[in-house]
Amino acid sequence: MADQRLLRRLMWWRKWAKRDWAIAASAAVFAISIVSISLISYSRTKPSHHLTTQPTPWVPLTLLSNAHHRGASRLATLEHSHLSLKVLPKGGGWCDSIDSCSSRMRTALGSSKYMGSQVEFAGILSPESSQNPDFFNWNKVKIRYCDGGSFAGHPESEFKASSPDVFHNGTKLFFRGQLIWEALMDELLSIGLSNARQALLSGCSAGGLATLIHCDDFQEILPKTANVKCLADAGFFLNEKDIGGNRTIESFYQDVVNLQGIAKSLDKDCIARMEPGQPAKCFFPQEFIENIKTSIFLVHPAYDFWQIKHIFVPDSSDPRGSWLSCKLNINNCSPSQIEVLEGYRNSLLKLLSDVQRNKDVGVFIDSCFVHCQTWMSVTWHSPNSPRINYRTIAESVGDWYFNRKVAKHIDCPYPCNPTCYNMDFTVRG
Repeated sequence: MADQRLLRRLMWWRKWAKRDWAIAASAAVFAISIVSISLISYSRTKPSHHLTTQPTPWVPLTLLSNAHHRGASRLATLEHSHLSLKVLPKGGGWCDSIDSCSSRMRTALGSSKYMGSQVEFAGILSPESSQNPDFFNWNKVKIRYCDGGSFAGHPESEFKASSPDVFHNGTKLFFRGQLIWEALMDELLSIGLSNARQALLSGCSAGGLATLIHCDDFQEILPKTANVKCLADAGFFLNEKDIGGNRTIESFYQDVVNLQGIAKSLDKDCIARMEPGQPAKCFFPQEFIENIKTSIFLVHPAYDFWQIKHIFVPDSSDPRGSWLSCKLNINNCSPSQIEVLEGYRNSLLKLLSDVQRNKDVGVFIDSCFVHCQTWMSVTWHSPNSPRINYRTIAESVGDWYFNRKVAKHIDCPYPCNPTCYNMDFTVRG
């Protein structure tokens, strides 16, 4: 009976057209994770009949499309009134062309076949109170990311996509990130999210951007009495010229938005402000963050190594490799390079100056050379975690979420913060 109920839920998701359901069930690069999420309910006070009562940081990957064959016992009912939803455990980036999107097909960013059988629940998802003091006993969901567009790809209708479906080496690609997002939300609502009294939507990197894009929508699907907030970790990507004076990231985002038909998922007020043909600017949080009505928290390193490496100092603007050593390890930067990076930090702080005046906005802007800090226990909350004003990221987020105290922490410039010592490493990849 449980299997039949689950099957019925799967069949009426968003009342899709047969064509879109075929997309969801296919092995296309963007669609495979539409039926792939990791779902678990941790309980310390009321044992679950579906899951082991002993919390574990490793959680089996649940494929919803096969759940009726594998047994519905692999899917938990959200028994309590709390839900912490983690969009993205690690960085996943975006794809902006047929070639780059196709190259993700046979990786964990393109198919559940390559995701492994288990995922780690650490940091903000940890079930241990010593590592996650405020959210350890919440129900938690980690959604695997593989649409390549921050869950924002959106066809104009069920018959015609913003960018037409395309073939590459015999494989058909579909851009359906928005439909993936809506289907997952429908499923979560049907198994307990609709009764939540407290909820936190969070994600890092491309998932942090997805969190900001979908934050208000997430609040709208929950009860009006619920305390709903959003946490974006390293998801505030700056629209800045690189060291060569080029608009590298803006051009890249333009291609991502055009290819995947993302404009329809972006903030409407922001789109209306832009010149025709410039919707990609609204993929940058700096253009729409002030329109977000839901309470948000930004965890962001002022020296985000991913942004420094790929946005501010891309290889194309450093043909002689004079920045190579610096952008792999900030301790190798010359005084003049540190001065340039300080300018990048100042741009970030200037963009956030108006936002942080909002009493509902929390910030933790440290001076560590890192990217994504909420999904690892060592950076989220541990004896060696980065601290600002003696508070860890976990403590600062908890202060903000539960309204205990003002949580607006901005670090001094590099290298003033000794708690960043644990980030003294060379970035690879």
